[in-house]
Order: sequence, then C-alpha cells, then structure tokens
Amino acid sequence: MSIEVLPATGRWDDFAELLVPKKPGAGGCICMSYRDARLATPARIEYMRDECSREPGPGVLLYEDEEVAGWVSVAPRSTYRRLMNSRTIPRVDERDPWSIVCFVVRAGHRRRGLMHHLLDGAVQHAGAHGADVVEGYPADTRGERTDMVSGYVGTVELFEKHGFERVLLTTAHAGHRERWLMRRELR
Repeated sequence: MSIEVLPATGRWDDFAELLVPKKPGAGGCICMSYRDARLATPARIEYMRDECSREPGPGVLLYEDEEVAGWVSVAPRSTYRRLMNSRTIPRVDERDPWSIVCFVVRAGHRRRGLMHHLLDGAVQHAGAHGADVVEGYPADTRGERTDMVSGYVGTVELFEKHGFERVLLTTAHAGHRERWLMRRELR
C-alpha cells in the first residue's frame, strides 16, 4: 500500500470526488462548516473550487495507491469564520495558528491508520507555509472507540501521538464528547 499526502491546491477534481455531493440538489458540508456555513451548496462548491486553485489551499488530500482516500482541512484560524466567532473554542493568544478542523476518510479506506498520515501531512503543510503553531480541537474519547460524529475532529489520543499538547478544555462538544484545544509549536 502506497500513501501520499498532497496539498489540495490544483487538485479540485480529487477534492470534489471526495467531498462534493454526487446528486444534484443534495446538500453537504463541502468542508465549509467552519469557513462559512451560511452559504448554499452551489456557493460552497465555488468557494472551495477557488480555494483549491491557489496557495496555500484549504487543506491536504491523502492518496492510497493513487486513489484519493482522505482529507484534512488545515488553514490559518483567521480563515475560519466560525472559529473566529466561536464562544466555545476560544483564542489562546494573539498569534494566528493554523487550525485543523475536519478529517474525512473515505469508506473502504477506514481502520488503516490513515488519520495519522493526514495529521502529519497537515502539520507539514502548515509548516511549509510559515505556521509557527498548529492547533486542533479533537474529541476526548478517553480511549474508547468513537463514532463518525465524534471522530471527524480527530481524537485527543491521535493528536497527542503527533506531538500536540492539551492547552485547555473547551466548552465545545463533538457527538457528546468534550473537546480540547491542543497545540503543537513548530518554531
């Protein structure tokens, strides 16, 4: 099995294959929930098409044996409207950390540890674009298995295995699980 994690920049078709609804008229996040959930589906698609057309892009894609199999949204916190206005996930300081807000692993590719590759790829992408610090807001599963509702933000255990440290317990929840603000200093 070959794994490659690449920026979404210039890879709109692969992003769309993974995240854009296939049925006309179907709704979907299209990874806009944190960016601007007020937009209707066609506007969400156009927004993300534009994001994928320029640097630094909206995140990274994971390819397993050359097939797009996963996604993680990673960008400066200031580009996520919902985070900037959040009452449940506070800012820690005046820096603009890069935020990891959403993981997607395609059915048929799950339970293979791909989120580890996605998280590493997100951190590398942020660092390559000048990030001083990267943060995530994962669910605290306390070592128990989690469902997809809780898991899309990642788990505390996943982030800790990749050098992130707990900074503060937020008042946000994912699938009834508490969420931590976790950080990894890059510089």
